[in-house]
Amino acid sequence: MSYPGGGGTRDDVYGTTPLVTGDAVVLELRPAGFATRTAAIAIDFLVQIIALIAMGLVVSWIGVTVDPAATAAISLAATILIIVGYPTAFESISRGRSLGKMALGLRVVGTDGSPERFRQALARALAAFVELWTTFGVIALITSMLNRDGRRIGDFVAGTMVVEERTGGRRDVVIPMPPHLAAWAATTELSRLSPETANAARQYVLRYGELAEHTRHEMGIQLADTVAAQVSPAPPPGTTPPYFLAAVLAERRRRSLEAMGQPSSQGFQGPQHHGFQGHGPQGPYPGSRPRW
Repeated sequence: MSYPGGGGTRDDVYGTTPLVTGDAVVLELRPAGFATRTAAIAIDFLVQIIALIAMGLVVSWIGVTVDPAATAAISLAATILIIVGYPTAFESISRGRSLGKMALGLRVVGTDGSPERFRQALARALAAFVELWTTFGVIALITSMLNRDGRRIGDFVAGTMVVEERTGGRRDVVIPMPPHLAAWAATTELSRLSPETANAARQYVLRYGELAEHTRHEMGIQLADTVAAQVSPAPPPGTTPPYFLAAVLAERRRRSLEAMGQPSSQGFQGPQHHGFQGHGPQGPYPGSRPRW
């Protein structure tokens, strides 16, 4: 759904295209830009090339006392370990980050927003051997430029995408959890909450203080009714729309951070924090006609 000032399917508050997990949790991350992703690949390439050079020197030294067949076998095994093993192991252990991605603030995640798994890291590394190493990155370059999310063939094979972790501005605005609704929110089922509805609700909560009284009242009822139809169980009796929506969005964010293995903070700074003046946590929203 949308409402006046809404932004359709894109997250206007944070300037991102939401990633949605299987539990309908939107991860507030955005696809990595072409330049930053290319820089990250360059750093990883440099690390691997240095490792290959060092490996060549070691193999040459070993080759003095070992027969040529054994030397070739060692060289092949070491090359595979560096080209395929390095990105696979690094991304698996660090949950989607290589040295290059760490330096540029990037991370590999599943297209459903889940953390990258070993099989996905392996698939990306095997595909990289063809599209990056054997073609000098030409195939990866063309694929990334044709896809709006910058995904290369390895990402399509593995079902992944590279996203930015370090973004500033309005994305850093956190909607806090109303303390009196924390226990209820932890039990809610969010699988039917659509990104469009959540996006509209987020904008409403963050811009609450900017809205005229009659607009915030009518819009709050409409959004609360829409969200209530997509989540369960119903909120406690007497819950006002602003607090109801804030609780749903805060819980949604908590689950997104949990899915990424990151700690979350659910502190609440009071109803004035987002412009909820005059509407305390208890009692019905003035003139509301809640369905719950």
